[in-house]
Amino acid sequence: MQIDHRIRNGEFPSVEEFQNEHGVSRRTILRDIEFLRDRYNAPLEYDREKKGYYYSDPTFLIQNVFLTEGELFTVSTLFPLMEQFKNTPLENSFRSIMLKISEMLPEQVSVDSSFFNSDVSYISDPLPCIDESVFNSIFKAIKIKQTIQFDYKSSGKLDFDKKEIDCYKVVCQKGNWYVLGHSHKKAEIRIYALSRIHNIQFLDKYFTIPEDFDINKYVDLSFGIWNNKEPAIEYELLFSKEVSTYIMEREWHSNQIIEQKNDGSVLLKFSSNQKQQVLSWILGFGNVVKVLNPPELVKAVKEKAMLMLKTYE
Repeated sequence: MQIDHRIRNGEFPSVEEFQNEHGVSRRTILRDIEFLRDRYNAPLEYDREKKGYYYSDPTFLIQNVFLTEGELFTVSTLFPLMEQFKNTPLENSFRSIMLKISEMLPEQVSVDSSFFNSDVSYISDPLPCIDESVFNSIFKAIKIKQTIQFDYKSSGKLDFDKKEIDCYKVVCQKGNWYVLGHSHKKAEIRIYALSRIHNIQFLDKYFTIPEDFDINKYVDLSFGIWNNKEPAIEYELLFSKEVSTYIMEREWHSNQIIEQKNDGSVLLKFSSNQKQQVLSWILGFGNVVKVLNPPELVKAVKEKAMLMLKTYE
């Protein structure tokens, strides 16, 4: 690589210069030069007048990347991670990037086998499929700020409804993709799952995003994507000792306050506008969590618990 660097700089380096610079034999330098010709097909020529080497094609460049073992470990980890994006066009983009990286590596790489993590497996949430044309059209609508119309199947409904929106932002929550935008019919900001969108049409209408638009007024990027008009409220949850380590070792929210009590229980406080998401999340813990505040969440948990009991009567 150092030989290549000096040749590309137009220095016309000689074998003798490399010998003196690196303290190696003439045979070693000649072997390196042959390596450049044979392995990289370098257009090496010798200028007898300048007594040094040059490239007959000045655009020649060795494509090479030096990676540490830790970096190689990371690269090998990314391949299975791409499976989490198999429902979107991003999968092919990621694979293309990784292919380009691998093509830039030397033909042979020596590395401790322990850094190739073929034994690492990934468990992802079951994700819906997103049509590639939908995915691309949403991002196009955001880029050119053009109003779109599409068929949408809301949760719990059997039929599709016609929607007309101005797309503002795309949000991905745990592999689920949503578009946040202004609904012309509702005259308010709404959220739509990309997997439920069909038959997008671009209308002859254009829009500008209001200067006062703030995504944080509608979603909580630390907790969830459920669209709410209400301001954030304070939550206080008490987790039992048996899940204390699990609760203490994680950051549940960017504004959280977490405290372990003398009896081993854990008090978690945070504020969010995601009351539906918080409710679903709490129900997943069963009886190892008790809601202290707000009162309306206590009531909601009780009602859900009663409905669950009736289901099994």
